[in-house]
Amino acid sequence: DVQLQASGGGLVQTGGALRLSCATSGLSFDDYAMSWIRQAPGKEREVVACISRSDNSRYYADSVKGRFAMSDDNAKNTVYLQMNSLKPEDTAVYSCGARAVFWTLQISEFDYWGQGTQVTVSS
Repeated sequence: DVQLQASGGGLVQTGGALRLSCATSGLSFDDYAMSWIRQAPGKEREVVACISRSDNSRYYADSVKGRFAMSDDNAKNTVYLQMNSLKPEDTAVYSCGARAVFWTLQISEFDYWGQGTQVTVSS
């Protein structure tokens, strides 16, 4: 079975930082583009960051560009999301997703999803 497990969320003050991790198992890590997706209360899911190792491309949503950085560790089959200068509007459940080869911004095109981790930014 494919499993994607996000962790590292918590409560942080405005301007603070958190590092999220997404550990994967059961899939060929090198063959999948990985993404971080968030969903705030009452809002639709938003893809905030992606890595595609097939063409070494990365994507960041405008809302997080310059503040968030996504990285991966092939030896651990894990991706990370370093979140700096956090704002209250970053409050959401953050999940990781996988799609074969190339990343996508279409929620319906993900092959696998993981359980999310709650990030709360207090003002």
